[in-house]
Amino acid sequence: LDPTAGKESGAAMGHGHGHAHRAGDEPELVVARGPRTVLLVGLALAGIAALVGLVLLWPDGDRADELQGSVGFAAEGVSFPDAVVAEVEPACTTSTPGASREDCGRIRVGVDEGVDEGRRLSVQVPPEISGAGLGAGDRLQLIRTPAADGQPATLNYFGIERGGSLRVLLIALVVVVLAVARLRGLFALIGLGFATAVVGWFVLPALLTGESAVQVAVVGATVIMYVVLYTTHGFSIRTSTALAGTLGGLLVTAAVGWWSVRSAHLSGVSDETGGILTAYVGGLDFQGLLQAAIIIAGLGVLNDVTITQASAVWELRGASPEMSRRRAFTSAMRIGRDHIASTIYTIVFAYAGTALTLVLVLQLYDRPVLSLIGTEEISEEVVRAIASTIGLVLAVPITTAIAALMVPASSPEGESHGGQTRH
Repeated sequence: LDPTAGKESGAAMGHGHGHAHRAGDEPELVVARGPRTVLLVGLALAGIAALVGLVLLWPDGDRADELQGSVGFAAEGVSFPDAVVAEVEPACTTSTPGASREDCGRIRVGVDEGVDEGRRLSVQVPPEISGAGLGAGDRLQLIRTPAADGQPATLNYFGIERGGSLRVLLIALVVVVLAVARLRGLFALIGLGFATAVVGWFVLPALLTGESAVQVAVVGATVIMYVVLYTTHGFSIRTSTALAGTLGGLLVTAAVGWWSVRSAHLSGVSDETGGILTAYVGGLDFQGLLQAAIIIAGLGVLNDVTITQASAVWELRGASPEMSRRRAFTSAMRIGRDHIASTIYTIVFAYAGTALTLVLVLQLYDRPVLSLIGTEEISEEVVRAIASTIGLVLAVPITTAIAALMVPASSPEGESHGGQTRH
């Protein structure tokens, strides 16, 4: 790692004490050998521990392969051919006198794959599907049940084919990120791809095969953060400071999540998916799975606040070489408090948005809202949001303090040379 946070720059600016760096470069601050050594050794030990954990917790490949895809989604012989919409009839409504299911709520389609390719038929669909804006040329997925007991094969509605729309959204995301963030955006996308690979190849198989959920989540999250932060923000002491703060916030989140799940006596099973896992995968610790979900849920926001706080301290100290470490900390914390406030809104509204239909249902029940919050399903979301937020909030002073210790001591005379403050 470069002990400076940026490249060497040209002539000094200002009245003899301006900090020398080109526009767009990070402030060039020479970090003292002692703090730098402590930080890098600590991160190296944490990285080694994560790699050891990765090896020890790596899932049994044969067992993972046996479990993945072991549950039949449909009966033997059932297939899911695609079909193209030709015509959409009005949805069935109870307000239409004499209306029957034969008179409304159907979609005329043409099957374009499988043994029924070329066949045209009408399929009955729920009212919300008819009103979803489907039109000629859109695609549906049908479920084909083979002939049995003298009955012919049947074709019924299964779902809307949304792959094309999702691909367009994904391409739009990539284009926008690259157009606005350019090379930094490309590195962010690479980091996202790596994070997806860690979750898909390590975290999920390890959880399925019964490894400790909390340990798997902590190890996976640590490995992801090492690669994502350095890939996106470059190898520097500033990025290392943000990484140290992220790991601190990660440990806080894990500790708070562990206590919250157990003190609230949450089982971790709140819907039918838990029942499926119980039936087909024995020995799973569902409380541990909930704690792992809490840890993983807070990763992105932690990365956001820690890199912001490290950058704030670096920029403040770079712009004002005479600023003391204490003043750099307090000034950066003012920025951090504003960031905390806005990020809390982000977390709360993100959870509220995903649970909007559930919140609407709560309005219908003749029970106090506080009593309903105590149900397993809602309590899990509340605990997840609160534990992640506590880890996020405490990561701000942790990162800011580490960054303040990394920057050079203040220069009373306000002189700097080559990025190193001199008295």
